[in-house]
Amino acid sequence: MDTTTVTASLSATDWIGWTLVAMPLLLGGYAFVLYPALVWALARLRRPFAMPPEPTRDDDWPELSVLIVAYNEEKRLRKTLDHALATDYPAHKLNVLVVSDCSSDGTDDLVLNYGDPRVRLFRMPERSGKPAGENAAGPHLKGDIVVSIDASILIPRDSLKPLVRALLDPSVGLASGRDISIGDEAREGNKAESSYVGMEMTLRSWETQVHSIVGASGCFYANRRHLQMVQLPPELARDFAAASVARAHGYRAVSVDAATCLVPRTPTLKAELRRKSRTMGRGLATLLYLRDMMNPFKYGSYAWMMFSHKLVRWMLFPSLLGWVFGPLFLLQSAPYTLVLTLGMLVGLALARLVIVWPENKRLPKLVAFPGYIFISIVAGWRAWLHLLRNEKAAVWEPTQRPVSDMPSAG
Repeated sequence: MDTTTVTASLSATDWIGWTLVAMPLLLGGYAFVLYPALVWALARLRRPFAMPPEPTRDDDWPELSVLIVAYNEEKRLRKTLDHALATDYPAHKLNVLVVSDCSSDGTDDLVLNYGDPRVRLFRMPERSGKPAGENAAGPHLKGDIVVSIDASILIPRDSLKPLVRALLDPSVGLASGRDISIGDEAREGNKAESSYVGMEMTLRSWETQVHSIVGASGCFYANRRHLQMVQLPPELARDFAAASVARAHGYRAVSVDAATCLVPRTPTLKAELRRKSRTMGRGLATLLYLRDMMNPFKYGSYAWMMFSHKLVRWMLFPSLLGWVFGPLFLLQSAPYTLVLTLGMLVGLALARLVIVWPENKRLPKLVAFPGYIFISIVAGWRAWLHLLRNEKAAVWEPTQRPVSDMPSAG
């Protein structure tokens, strides 16, 4: 039977069914297999990103501001400040600005009474969210470099210099750190988060070799101050948009493997669902805002990487509905495809199970990893639904990560 005969034998219903079934495989295969393989191959053809020479005198390092936007972070913020100020970066070149998004706990008092003149507080006049706080911080920043960090992460002593050193290259406008996911596996059910983070960090390293990453680590990245001063709509994710802002101004955005930060894992998959829904929702809104950056005639390889790393990956989530409904169109010709529908329904039931799982009980390993995958799928569906409904982002609620068990700095 030739191809023409096979094509003619497929009914319109079959075409719909097979298209719905095949789409997740095509998108997922490209986003998670083919695209990383292509980036890896291209990276091997390029010269490794060469870090500029390290300044030999403390006075030769640029002055910088560490920017922390915080909302009710009294329990975690002190240790974060301790570690930020205990790095090997020259002390007289380091400033810290904490933007309090109208915190109602002891966050403001902690900053005001911290006891180091390099640490300053700016309180927002009204609760507006993290991106609005980043916009408002501009006039209060010192130095030529702005290092943005989350209020719950820890910076190892030797991580700040490599991040800033990358910006000594005049072609680099943004430098992103490398997240290391940490946590107590005996207490937490979200170990799978660290596997995903490790894969993402490796992909960013390869993209750096090709030319530029398309999104920074929101936990730890450095920006030139004039790029940080660019005002962005408050519903966007600045860490994602910042790489495109740099590229639009003629700079590269790079990932610096030596600039690590320690990120406590979210303690439960229920918390991870909230975090991923918020992150992807803002990411989709940001991608829509930055759609011109996917013009290959203007931005070359950056446009291709933006399309592949962000758009195709996020398109996978709505396409997975094809495994729920596609087999229903194939009941006559390929009833065996119903296994996909049943698998998706079982997975969604599993996602529901991990959402209602008691937070004081450890998830079984056989449940935790597939639970993470299906939680991610549900989060992706939620994000697309918010985008299609043109819903505004909810009031910012930072992810309540556990206080790290690492000893205090110093």
